[in-house]
Amino acid sequence: MNQKQQNLPNKVTGNQSSTTSTSQTSTTSSGSSFSSFYQQMIANNSNIIIPFSKPLRRGFTDRPIKFRCFLQNTMLDVLKSRGWMEVADPNDEWDFYWVDVGSMKELFDQGYFEEHMRINHFRNHYELTRKDLMVKNLKRFKRQYERDQNKVESLKWDFFPTTFVLPSEYHMFVEEFKRKPGTIWIMKPAGRAQGKGIFLFTDLKDITDWKKGENKNAEKLNDPSRDPPEIYVVQRYLSNPYLIGGKKFDMRIYVLVTTFNPLKAYLYREGFARLSGTRFSLNSIGDTYVHITNNAIQKQAPNYDPDKGAKWSMQNLRQYLIAKHGLGEVETMFRLMDEIFIKSLQSVQKTIINDKHCFELYGYDILLDSDLKPWLIEINASPALTASSQEDYELKFRLLDDTLTIVDMENRLNGKEKRIGGFDLIWNDGPVMIEDCNTEQSRLNSFLGCYNDRNEQLKKLYRQILLNRKTQKTEQS
Repeated sequence: MNQKQQNLPNKVTGNQSSTTSTSQTSTTSSGSSFSSFYQQMIANNSNIIIPFSKPLRRGFTDRPIKFRCFLQNTMLDVLKSRGWMEVADPNDEWDFYWVDVGSMKELFDQGYFEEHMRINHFRNHYELTRKDLMVKNLKRFKRQYERDQNKVESLKWDFFPTTFVLPSEYHMFVEEFKRKPGTIWIMKPAGRAQGKGIFLFTDLKDITDWKKGENKNAEKLNDPSRDPPEIYVVQRYLSNPYLIGGKKFDMRIYVLVTTFNPLKAYLYREGFARLSGTRFSLNSIGDTYVHITNNAIQKQAPNYDPDKGAKWSMQNLRQYLIAKHGLGEVETMFRLMDEIFIKSLQSVQKTIINDKHCFELYGYDILLDSDLKPWLIEINASPALTASSQEDYELKFRLLDDTLTIVDMENRLNGKEKRIGGFDLIWNDGPVMIEDCNTEQSRLNSFLGCYNDRNEQLKKLYRQILLNRKTQKTEQS
């Protein structure tokens, strides 16, 4: 696998907005031309697979798949590399739309989707990806689980920190705060991203300004022009994070859901750990560069250097942990992470409005404590797709290309595949199990942090698909 391609032109500085980008990717008016970078990757025998058949939309043979995309970054490159055709006119017919979460309501309000259309969000995706709603759904499902299951099973829900939603649960939070003096808490705006508005505190007076603002809003209840109060979540801060080189880190992991009814979820083998650029200390809780590992925050640090180990691949992290703690402890840690992915999705399974035209690629943020216990921090509906480095670009290209293969606009798959590229099917209306050759027992079909031989796997998959098609034609003739 060639992980270090050279001469990567303009692929790590792409804009999020399609109106301000100066992408140098070639056009695809015929639906068949590739970007110059993609051609280079093919020439270098890279780990990107060329589509094995004409990119025609499912059930049709008259034209290529038409797409719209609000991004000018890795996602656009992937779409064009598959030979799909971009449509610029919003009134033109499209088959696939990679849409911003901010444009979702307008898109859904336009009416029904035609059979061939696919979009990358569910209508109420925010039930899992807004910090306050995620906590609400997790708490509700945990209570239900505790009623219906035994106490031992209910302990598996201890994977998110003690959390309160403000202002609605302010008094409950104050009671908990007084019961546990000296605890460090972290305050987060529920609707913001990229680490904006987050701060740590140990004293109630530290949020006095916020509370005063809420009181002023309360005085304006009869004022129709007033802004609604901003919702925050306040969580018990994990003060004993696992450290690498004395620095805190979290993990970004990708989960793809193609349907919630029944629930069908895939886990990507690759991901990365994001390390703080500053050594961890509880004596400096006001230093965001110490405590917040989000790349949008870290790159603002005076000593930020993206080439000095700011990110580790999941494979490197897994190997590092095994070397320090042994295979058994690390395998237990990864199995606990599997529980987080599945249970969080189950918590909204009956809440998400299921639609066969929709899918969702989630970015999970997981933090490890010093006991190798994983904690769910948040779930993102729009994980960052603009690359910060060449290696990051290649990872996201693989991830997105495999996502589109699973979405299967070309109607190639039979729906029974347990693995597609770097994705492993972990839940299909129930756990997807495999035989573990080491223990001779069945376990979940999960390989997070394991070797991603997607090149070989996709070639094998494509050969099998072609063989199946030949067999079908023979039987029909």
